[in-house]
Amino acid sequence: MGDLIVLAISCILINNIVLAQYLGNCPFLGTSKKMETAVGMSMAVVFVLVMAGLITWVVNTYFLQKFGLEYLRTVAFILVIASLVQFVEMFLKKSIPALYAGLGIFLPLITTNCAVMGACLINVNEEYNFIEALVASFAYAIGFGLALILFAGVRERILLARVPRPLQDTSIALVTAGVLSLVFMAFKGMV
Repeated sequence: MGDLIVLAISCILINNIVLAQYLGNCPFLGTSKKMETAVGMSMAVVFVLVMAGLITWVVNTYFLQKFGLEYLRTVAFILVIASLVQFVEMFLKKSIPALYAGLGIFLPLITTNCAVMGACLINVNEEYNFIEALVASFAYAIGFGLALILFAGVRERILLARVPRPLQDTSIALVTAGVLSLVFMAFKGMV
């Protein structure tokens, strides 16, 4: 149990998928302008990443490794992730159309979100068992959501500040993301 807690803390804070491993920057920068879209994207990524982490672990363990088809890992994982994103997209379109419209192009981009694929590959490369893969997938997703929501809050505050013209919009967002990344680097000595 203690090892799982350490794994979760490590995935959320120390090895944060966005701020420490630099995966998933496109939706991180694209959906962090408003808090509502950041929260919606966080929930969508939590669902997709947890489900993708579990399904890809099962596919890898019981099909790819069993039949010596590890070279198909990337293709298989992309198919799983794309299917899950389609499910989320249909669900949001039917049940929460405002969030669906707010996420716009960034919702289908979860399919190509390297944070989701990266977490699935990390689960396999670290040779996690099923429970460890579940905890790591959930923790990576929570870490992504935490970083996204913190960043959205900071970006909303930046809109009210006087920012020099050359640093406006994407430039100040990248500088802010770098500072937030340094903040998360302070957790390195924790575990």
